[in-house]
Amino acid sequence: MALRLPRPSFRIWLLLLLLALGGVLALLDQRSVREPGPVPRDEAGEPDYFLEGARLTRFDAEGRAHQRLVTPRLVHTPHDDVTRMQTPEARLIDSSGRTWFGHGEIGTLGAGGNPLTLSGDARLHAPEERWQLDTDILHFDADTGHAWSDTPALLRQPPQRMSGERFDAWIHDNRARLTDNVRGHHPPETHPDTDEDPEP
Repeated sequence: MALRLPRPSFRIWLLLLLLALGGVLALLDQRSVREPGPVPRDEAGEPDYFLEGARLTRFDAEGRAHQRLVTPRLVHTPHDDVTRMQTPEARLIDSSGRTWFGHGEIGTLGAGGNPLTLSGDARLHAPEERWQLDTDILHFDADTGHAWSDTPALLRQPPQRMSGERFDAWIHDNRARLTDNVRGHHPPETHPDTDEDPEP
């Protein structure tokens, strides 16, 4: 006489299917180790290292954080000791603890980590002073706190805007200057007339 086993129910088949699917997903997750992108090539030579998804904090001589950089890709070439970054976001911290924001399509840190150069739609934003500078190439010397641009610059502090051929800012002193062929738009301030009685 043959022994007959009961046929598995729909719920048991579903459970077995889910367990099998979970095992396959676990295997795939273990095997999908993120491969690094291709080693970048540059006219300066082959890099000695590159980082993806990098957050870089630089400290001054007293050990205070004075520069933070976030970039999806950072490359250092030993030949010229230059660090290159894609679409970097910079936070520049002045001696009073205020944060200034910088951005560019390309960023470079010169030999020894100074100066920082942002190029391609470069921007410097001072939120506490409510002004923003747009230019093509912006340099920043972290040792002196001097930011400058030798390319035409547009400075906006709503509702005003000014343009010039050169821009300088000293973030520790909270000073900024536009020079050479400076033009501006300063709308007149509108004040409500307080001397007149309200109409009935």
